[in-house]
Amino acid sequence: MIYRDFHGLRLSALGMGCMRLPLIEGTEDTVDEAATAAMIDRAIEGGINYFDTAWPYHGGRSESIIGRALAKHPRESFFLADKFPGFKEEYFEDPAKVFEEQLSRCGVEYFDFYLCHNVSEKNVDDFMDPKYGVVDYLCEQKRLGRIRHLGFSTHGSLDTMRRFLSAYGSVLEFCQIQLNYIDWKLQDAKAKVELIKSFGLPVWVMEPLRGGRLARLEEADAEALRALRPGESVPAWGFRFVQSIPEVTMVLSGMSAMEQLEGNLETFAEDRPLDSRELETLLRIADGMIAKTGAPCTACRYCVDGCPQGLDIPQLIAFYNETRFSGNSRAPLILQTWPEEKKPSACVACRSCEAVCPQQIKISELMRELAEKL
Repeated sequence: MIYRDFHGLRLSALGMGCMRLPLIEGTEDTVDEAATAAMIDRAIEGGINYFDTAWPYHGGRSESIIGRALAKHPRESFFLADKFPGFKEEYFEDPAKVFEEQLSRCGVEYFDFYLCHNVSEKNVDDFMDPKYGVVDYLCEQKRLGRIRHLGFSTHGSLDTMRRFLSAYGSVLEFCQIQLNYIDWKLQDAKAKVELIKSFGLPVWVMEPLRGGRLARLEEADAEALRALRPGESVPAWGFRFVQSIPEVTMVLSGMSAMEQLEGNLETFAEDRPLDSRELETLLRIADGMIAKTGAPCTACRYCVDGCPQGLDIPQLIAFYNETRFSGNSRAPLILQTWPEEKKPSACVACRSCEAVCPQQIKISELMRELAEKL
């Protein structure tokens, strides 16, 4: 197992995300607890010492199941991470009630790592509202030793991240983002890494395989990778990509089967970052995957000047591409905070943008489709 240093702690470079535990009947609330316990035992045996859970995972069952599975192991042998649920106002109104319940569910007296969960356009005002004082409360728990290290996770925009970091960067110790070779461009993860770095914080990675999407590629793409590294599996390339980013300290993987765990342990037995040629090939494959479902926008912004509605067309196309690639995306969460006159539904189909688009994208049709999806 590869290990990284974090404030003197020896963290396994691979952490076990506990959002996709093995299931009995295929539904989120039917976790196979025996299989989960066996996987955690094997993870610890294999060198993993970081386990990440959260209030809503598996319908609220993940925390208790993980707590019971870890209870047989010495408390000092693992690091447990949990998160403050930022998706309901009632939680903001009484953060102490939530935190105490989480400790009880997990059966622990403190959390090694604790995060503000998914700081986004929808909830950033609540996280920063002195009326609720959530971050102040969490800082107090850290002072009391009930939180050892405080950070936040986010799927939000660069502007939202910057706003939160500007307010709390002095008390936060790490930031967790969705990072993989698809989202390096699709969700502007490259710029997010640079932003986090500018605040002197390390990066925690979630969705390194994009929910399993990057565990399988078209044969031509897989063959191109095999030509570069004959012994490397397709999923391993996703992990090697994030191993190539110096700012990354922790890589979380949601494993739902022992086979996945064993494969990941094999990958993280050694550090094998990509060289420039390998990285270029992988990002070219990512571009091809995105282009097959999305619009080939280069963000030249020729379309913006002549738009009578003043729409940020390149950003809207980026949301469209992400929605087409993923089936779901951050777009609804972000766009609900935008004024109506800036949403895709405000497009009047004048086609002035199409007249100057070097890629000949049918932007008016794209805006209509995105508005319908939203």
